[in-house]
Amino acid sequence: MDGMTATAHPSPTTAPSGGAARHSDKRVLLAAPRGYCAGVDRAVIAVEKALEQYGAPIYVRHEIVHNKYVVQTLEKKGAIFVERTDEVPEGSIVMFSAHGVAPTVHAEAAERRLATIDATCPLVTKVHKEAVRYAKEDYDILLIGHEGHEEVIGTSGEAPDHITLVDGPDDVANVEVRDESKVVWLSQTTLSVDETMETVGALKNKFPNLLSPPSDDICYATQNRQVAVKKLAEDAQLVIVVGSKNSSNSIRMVEVALDAGAAAAHLVDFADEIDEAWLEGVTTVGLTSGASVPDVLVDGVLEWLAQRGYGDVETVKTADESITFSLPKELRRDLRAEAAELSGE
Repeated sequence: MDGMTATAHPSPTTAPSGGAARHSDKRVLLAAPRGYCAGVDRAVIAVEKALEQYGAPIYVRHEIVHNKYVVQTLEKKGAIFVERTDEVPEGSIVMFSAHGVAPTVHAEAAERRLATIDATCPLVTKVHKEAVRYAKEDYDILLIGHEGHEEVIGTSGEAPDHITLVDGPDDVANVEVRDESKVVWLSQTTLSVDETMETVGALKNKFPNLLSPPSDDICYATQNRQVAVKKLAEDAQLVIVVGSKNSSNSIRMVEVALDAGAAAAHLVDFADEIDEAWLEGVTTVGLTSGASVPDVLVDGVLEWLAQRGYGDVETVKTADESITFSLPKELRRDLRAEAAELSGE
């Protein structure tokens, strides 16, 4: 893989034991886990493999993941990002982003004779399947999420007549259902865990028979990154989250850091967006990144901070992540066929 999916970063030092003196009063607490989740890694590799397998251009409906650097890097390799299916020339290849799409989008692609590769994160697909199942059982589905987010649009499209969007706890008062005995909640996968539970609590107060999904919809990576940033906020006066402004999970981490006690928290795409004034009076900087962010961008922030005296880097590890997802089935099929052809089978 190239620099976009690199995982190397400047070697962190381990927190000194027994209260040993530091070389510097300034330090960086580096969150682990951070950066790419399994769904993002799968989606980015899928675009790269599709470009290798079929050649450029590969059309991608919406940003494959919400990160400016990733999108720009893939564009340079031959990916073309579009907002609507009708922007893709008939007969071309189109990939659906990790956020998922509604069934109507699949139908539009079929009408235009497009070859599709579905890079929807499997954890988003799980929520889609839950929506379909509960709609078939004639439940009112209360989807907790942010209006206009691609994932919410895709999930809502699975059962539009049964889904009501609930955009946070303040929106609960507006919710109406047909039958209070048949109500279930689902959620966008990239929300704040704490705010989602607050929303669920408010919904349960209003609808005591509210059913919960069989498993938590908020993805493991989102939860892990929020736990890590809470830990950083215990000791860091400033928390820097590397991520794009349209990345829901990155925005949530800034909010979580502030709620957990950090005096300041900021979202940046690149190191050159950091304002040196943020460092005034700061001895400890917490650093993490959203689930769509390659480590090369974190490396840049570490270098920027080191140049300003924050060279002591300690990793704060709160979870291990070993989950991986296989490539989209359409891509796996064609890669296997090519491998078989090359081997003479």
